[in-house]
Amino acid sequence: MGSLEEAIKQKEFKDPYNKLVVNLLYTQSYLVSAQNSILKPFDLSPEQYNVLRILRGQNGVPTTVSSIQDRMLNKMSNASRLVDKLKAKQLLERRECPTDRRQVDIVITEKGLQILDELQSHMEGFNNQVVKLTKEETVVMNDLLDKLRG
Repeated sequence: MGSLEEAIKQKEFKDPYNKLVVNLLYTQSYLVSAQNSILKPFDLSPEQYNVLRILRGQNGVPTTVSSIQDRMLNKMSNASRLVDKLKAKQLLERRECPTDRRQVDIVITEKGLQILDELQSHMEGFNNQVVKLTKEETVVMNDLLDKLRG
C-alpha cells in the first residue's frame, strides 16, 4: 500500500496530528473496501455483518433494535432498516416481547449463524492478511487507538 503521501499524492501535511487523522480515515476506507469484497458474495454489507455478529454474541438471548444500535460500530447506521433487510433475507427474526407488547425482540436465525460460520475463515484470513504487524505491534496499536479515543 505504501505511504499515505504516495497514496493520496500529497507531499506534506500541516502537522503530524493532521496526518494521523487523514491516515486513520484513509485506512478505514481501505479496510471497508477490502471487507466489502469478502461480504459481497454473501449479499451482506459491513453494517449487516456487524448486526449479525452482535446478535450471535447474544447467545440466543433476544435483544432490541435500540440495543443493537448502541453496539453498532458505525453509529450513523440505521439499525431498524438493517434489521428489516436481514429479516427479509431470513437471517434474523423479529418477535413480540412476551412481557412488553410495545417492544420487539430480535434474534439471529440458524441461517444467520450458518452464514457467520462460513464467513469466519474468510474474515480471519482477511485480518491476518491486512494487518501487516507483529502480534506485539498489534497489541500496542490497539492500546494506542483506545488511548486516542480516550
